[in-house]
Amino acid sequence: MSEPTRAETFVFLDLEATGLPNVDPEIAEISLFAVHRSSLENPERDESGTPMLPRILDKLTLCMCPERPFTAKASEITGLSSEGLAQCRKAGFDGAVVRTLQAFLSRQEGPICLVAHNGFDYDFPLLCTELQRLGAHLPRDTVCLDTLPALRGLDRAHSHSTRAQGRKGYSLGSLFHRYFNAEPNAAHSAEGDVHTLLLIFLHRAAELLAWADEQARSWAHIEPMYTPPDGPSIEA
Repeated sequence: MSEPTRAETFVFLDLEATGLPNVDPEIAEISLFAVHRSSLENPERDESGTPMLPRILDKLTLCMCPERPFTAKASEITGLSSEGLAQCRKAGFDGAVVRTLQAFLSRQEGPICLVAHNGFDYDFPLLCTELQRLGAHLPRDTVCLDTLPALRGLDRAHSHSTRAQGRKGYSLGSLFHRYFNAEPNAAHSAEGDVHTLLLIFLHRAAELLAWADEQARSWAHIEPMYTPPDGPSIEA
């Protein structure tokens, strides 16, 4: 059995898409913040001791116009629509998006750990679908961390105070309110949710880094959300 990968860069990720898994959604927005491990191990803190957001040295946010229509609920939640994206002349998730994503990741010290909330059930499989449709790949040593089961697991293991409030849920909004007694900004935009996710991670960074070192899942083990239709290769 191979040793778990110790990631040096954590890329916090969020997607907005045309709907839930049951409608075979397509990505309409993707946002990534790359943070070096050293900034997570030793975060700066304010006067109250609350971790402060580190300087984000590399950040990428892209919108794209999907071929599939948005469900009414997805459009309402995200504020995105096929009509609006088409009016802005946004192309779909194509080779240019893949090359931009790969270039962004190539700028980071590896190995890379992708971090998403509910990532194993949504973000990672959907991203895998879009990449597979184009015959594209991520760096071979990329691993993935889903903060939703990680935080639940940590609370069960350590009887953290969050466990007693488990009925309030583990959504990003619930966790942010629990940890910071405030509401997150720009919820349900990809960049806003990545900002919220990073602050939540910082609140329990030492535990989550240790969890990632032991239990992060190889990107090679991520299965696509659904079988993508045949499309042009990345070289097209």
